[in-house]
Amino acid sequence: MKSRFAPSPTGFLHIGGARTALFAWLWAKKNNSKFVLRIEDTDKERSTQSSVDAILEGMDWLGLDYDEGPIYQSDRTERYNEVISELLTKSKAYYCDCPIERLEVMREEQIAKKEKPKYDGCCRNKGLKNGVIRFLNPIDGDVSFNDYVKGEINISNSELDDLIISRSDGSPTYNLTVVVDDHDMQIECVIRGDDHINNTPKQINLYEAMGWSIPKFAHVPMILGSDGSRLSKRHGALNLLSYRDEGLLPHALLNYIIRLGWSHGDQEIFSVDEMIQLFELSSINNSPASFNQEKLDWINQSHIKTTEVKVLISNLKWHFDQLNIEINNGPNINEVVDALRDRSKSLVDMAQSCVMFYNDFKEFDSIQADKFFTKESKLVLVDLLINLKDISSWTAENIHSVNKGICESRDIGFGKVGQPFRLAISGDGKSGSVDISAQLVGKEKTLHRIKMAIDYIDNINS
Repeated sequence: MKSRFAPSPTGFLHIGGARTALFAWLWAKKNNSKFVLRIEDTDKERSTQSSVDAILEGMDWLGLDYDEGPIYQSDRTERYNEVISELLTKSKAYYCDCPIERLEVMREEQIAKKEKPKYDGCCRNKGLKNGVIRFLNPIDGDVSFNDYVKGEINISNSELDDLIISRSDGSPTYNLTVVVDDHDMQIECVIRGDDHINNTPKQINLYEAMGWSIPKFAHVPMILGSDGSRLSKRHGALNLLSYRDEGLLPHALLNYIIRLGWSHGDQEIFSVDEMIQLFELSSINNSPASFNQEKLDWINQSHIKTTEVKVLISNLKWHFDQLNIEINNGPNINEVVDALRDRSKSLVDMAQSCVMFYNDFKEFDSIQADKFFTKESKLVLVDLLINLKDISSWTAENIHSVNKGICESRDIGFGKVGQPFRLAISGDGKSGSVDISAQLVGKEKTLHRIKMAIDYIDNINS
């Protein structure tokens, strides 16, 4: 038993494709089966290596490991030609030399008559030896199949076309290659978007023409934007790796996309192991799902709060590289990440908050400085400098005691101490608990930065 994900490398891997890949991967894991990655690159004009690379990198980032592949259709042309030749020999296919102009006129006439546009079989019995090759679709009877998501589907053969299985240049078409591949690769369950559902009856007839067993099908509804229109870049139909760049955890994104059309009671947060355990194709909703950026952000933040520190650090490494953060030049990264997780909305947010612990700065954020570096706050910073120097054990508790003492002696609220202190040690005012932050920055750097802040105030008032 196998499932597969078969993207076409004509663009980046987006969230809809990732959801299809996830469903197929979960089905394989749930059924102790194998998961196949197949690259459908027979469209030579539109397929690009950069798209292939983006697909492979996206699958790797999500952790959707495959047991077989990547298998490239472009390497299997000889096999496709073998099947096409067999269909011709069995009189299950024929050559067609109808000019495009004739086909266009025929289509327009059928539409004008409110008929379903399809090829009229003009070349079926001509015995031609060149042109495109069409599959001889049965005229009588119906095609019936039970879809895991859509239920029972019946299509009359009279509505189906004699589809082209080989172009005039000899290249095979999608409907032929997908059938050959799924048969040869022993795919038990074909999970794909419901934009393919019209192809399924034609493909079933091809299976039967070759005497092959027919796989099960699950056609997954599309994902819409929050306004109900087709998902686009403005809604979130981005290159999958853009979500990594924006600071999402891969398992948080998997959690979000599994909920786009699938549910298990009222549960919202799932681990990957729970997804494997609970996933059923029959639980997929038949209606389109809607993309919601706010929910995606909430799920990501929820996972940041509960994910093991070592896993967070592993996913933060890419962001550290972007910010030139060298985690060996500062406090224990495990302690820093643990301190920041509850306040971080994304990995980008967390990585930016890490900068103050590992990278020195020479300037303060001018907007924040105008707000919090005043003549009054200078007095507070001087108090901090004097009192913090005397701490023998540099802990958050002892730092908090100093802050509290200054508030009491000057009869001011904590914000009057905490805000200039936070800006002084961070440079931009963005940090978590100022006591814990100062502890992690270290005594020497904390005192040096407070002195920098005092000098800054002196300079702007001189």
